[in-house]
Amino acid sequence: MTDEIKNDAIIEDIKEESSKAEAPKEEVKAEEKSVEVPAKFKDIVEKVEALSVLELSELVKIFEKKFGVSAQAVAVAGPATGAGEDAGEVKSSFTVELKDAGAQKIQVIKAIKDALALGLKEAKDLVDSAPIVVKEGVDKKTADELKAKLEAAGAVIELK
Repeated sequence: MTDEIKNDAIIEDIKEESSKAEAPKEEVKAEEKSVEVPAKFKDIVEKVEALSVLELSELVKIFEKKFGVSAQAVAVAGPATGAGEDAGEVKSSFTVELKDAGAQKIQVIKAIKDALALGLKEAKDLVDSAPIVVKEGVDKKTADELKAKLEAAGAVIELK
């Protein structure tokens, strides 16, 4: 109940502040969409629907300040990227990481040996030291092919 009271108080404050501002109230009717609103939020949604664009803008600014969040839209150009990368960039180089050799370790060793042109001992040492990066800086097609070969042999692979 206290959350509803707080929400009501916030909405009332916004209405008071916007009425003090001498900007004209323009009501914009959004295209009606059939969205099922849970009963616990119906009251809040109805009150937000009744707000003008100016009032809604003020409400968003208050929420941003109060909760330390941003209401800016995030444009994603493709699959999710790592935390250290720019979300707008398309990833062009990938890292293939062997997470686990799986139950068919010998098959995975053979697949690593063939795919990376390694000797048997080097391939075995690489598989034994999992999790380990198998190949870095490869294009998407090469990374997918290597991943498919190693997974077919029974390995657990992750592309980064």
